[in-house]
Amino acid sequence: MHPSITFFGTTLHLLPEKAIWIAETSTLLIADLHFGKAAHFRKSGIPVPEPIHLHDLQGIKELVEKYTPTDFYVLGDLFHSDWNEQWDHLNSYLSSFVLTRFHLVKGNHDVLAPIAYKQSLFEIHEKPVELGNLFLTHEPAGKIPEGKLNLCGHLHPGVRLRGKGRQSLRISCFHLGENQLILPAFGRFTGLALVKRKPNDQIFGISGEKVIKILSHE
Repeated sequence: MHPSITFFGTTLHLLPEKAIWIAETSTLLIADLHFGKAAHFRKSGIPVPEPIHLHDLQGIKELVEKYTPTDFYVLGDLFHSDWNEQWDHLNSYLSSFVLTRFHLVKGNHDVLAPIAYKQSLFEIHEKPVELGNLFLTHEPAGKIPEGKLNLCGHLHPGVRLRGKGRQSLRISCFHLGENQLILPAFGRFTGLALVKRKPNDQIFGISGEKVIKILSHE
């Protein structure tokens, strides 16, 4: 049983796969896939193996097969930078899920030419999306409409947990503020930014196959 957040009647299930499931609307959401980043690094002379992205594709496949969503939203930074052949590979791979509509709420790394997006299977959203009482953006919204919960990514939130002695562990997390929920980065080839927790914030850490509410962290 995964933890959930209910906001004005909408229940958001926080998944250990670094995704959100909304059963009422049959919707899955992730953020910050950064697909193609390995190829981008190799173009710059940094030898990063391409199979690092296969884990992410398998993760999407397992999510879609488990939940059979009607809609699947990526909250920005789907693809890391300029076009490379991995963009075509991504679209080809996702095209097999014929019962799911894929959406991209564009982020700062989504800089492909317009023709690439036009020929993709994604429905492209240049502006924030209002999905019922949810306000979908890539970066945390500065101005959130009244009565809406802002779901976003961009920050790659994480927490550091301290153990006995000097042991510590950094893990990804969901970061819930008053009217904003920041999703963890879905992509494996991404970093973490330790969250700065305000007094009433809630942090849900992702450890293995569980999502756990973090009562305190450093």
